Amino acid sequence: MSAFGKRPGGFFDPVPVIVPAVPAPASPAAPLAVPVPAPPVPPANRGDIAPIAMRTEPHPATDFIRGEVLQRIEPAVAVQMTQADLTRRVDMLVAEIATERRLLLNRQEQQKLGHEIVDDMVGLGPLEPLLRDDTISDILINGAKMIYVERRGKLQLTDLQFRNDAHVLHVAQRIASSIGRRIDESSPMLDARLADGSRVNVIIPPLSLRGPSISIRKFSKKRLDFSRFVQLGSVSPPLSRVLEIAARCRLNIIISGGTGSGKTTLLNALSSMIEHTDRIITIEDTAELQLQQRHVIQLETRPPNLEGHGEVTQRDLMRNALRMRPDRIIVGEVRGPECFDMMQAMNTGHDGSMSTIHANSGRDALARMEDMMLMAAVNLPMQAIRAQMTSAVDLIVQTARMRDGVRRVTEVVEVVGVEGDVISLATLFAYTYQGENPDGSLRGTFVSSNLRPRFLPRLEYFGLSEAFLAALAPEVAPQK
Repeated sequence: MSAFGKRPGGFFDPVPVIVPAVPAPASPAAPLAVPVPAPPVPPANRGDIAPIAMRTEPHPATDFIRGEVLQRIEPAVAVQMTQADLTRRVDMLVAEIATERRLLLNRQEQQKLGHEIVDDMVGLGPLEPLLRDDTISDILINGAKMIYVERRGKLQLTDLQFRNDAHVLHVAQRIASSIGRRIDESSPMLDARLADGSRVNVIIPPLSLRGPSISIRKFSKKRLDFSRFVQLGSVSPPLSRVLEIAARCRLNIIISGGTGSGKTTLLNALSSMIEHTDRIITIEDTAELQLQQRHVIQLETRPPNLEGHGEVTQRDLMRNALRMRPDRIIVGEVRGPECFDMMQAMNTGHDGSMSTIHANSGRDALARMEDMMLMAAVNLPMQAIRAQMTSAVDLIVQTARMRDGVRRVTEVVEVVGVEGDVISLATLFAYTYQGENPDGSLRGTFVSSNLRPRFLPRLEYFGLSEAFLAALAPEVAPQK
């Protein structure tokens, strides 16, 4: 039997392929003309969300050709081939079937169909070209017919589609199976990651009323450093220097911001300042951090099984990490009672620890941390909680994604101390909005306060106090 001979039944297809009955042509010389419907007229006004390309309906013959190709492929041989060889063989089969059945597909349509079939067989279907595009940071699937992407901080509607909801569900199940989990009606939510480290969230019916929804947060293959942040306008050169020194001098840093504001990207950049001799332990719900040091131990939580047992929380991992002789502990995002254990770790010799938190400002970040610490120690007096937080946290860095799509550091505040029932904060840097440029980008400045921080003895110990104070000089750095 040939490697790509006929065989009954399809393979790799996410849903059963119903091959339509194609009538034989009236005469050998007359090709079977398959009408191509006119593309729909796009809406006149989408506001800021513009489609990447005009959405077109798939060719009526593609489903038939796809089913025929999958019937002629021997799966045992196909899985052993390289993707390049498999693509060439699939392209040959598509051209052969189109010629045999006299279907009117041009060369470009045949190649496009061949790539779609290969992506379905060995990849994630329509998502593959989006995953290969380095300019895309987020992929949002709202059902089968609506796929959005984020480019440069702006959402755009693509011209890609799934065939139906079952096709979307198949891709979600392939993602889940790759990490040993499942997604179905009994377990309709999933947090996972792809092989390249991208974070994936899936929610399906009956919880999602408009079909399966998949949200993918991609991470750049090129690691961003502070010089790149300065080029993008996320920070000014003095602010960049301040953050670099803070990470090198083992200050405890909390990065605060909203969803998609660049917290994890900034945390990766700060972690690059850590010495390679330090033993680092990371704790995350879904592994996202991309640390470059050699001595890194990555811990990841585990959800409960179908019986509700076997869950491992971030607090469990935090307690275990304290027994692993860490120099620094990095928590991907603190969102629960593990905040209490993180504050204790920062107060017991694990200087230079870092974490992120969802909040709208440095003051709000402290309020959220108070609430999370109360989850772990309900009877602990608020005065004791605030004293512990003040002793543990040195800096809070606030980030935001602004309306021009640029993610900026909007505020850097120092936790000074407790005065009565209020934690005192001192602003070291703040972003001041000044206007809008002709190209739509925002214009502003990063203003420093020239305050002497309370952790100055720590900077002197590392020999970087003068450089830190020089970066805090009251100069206004122009924002592009």
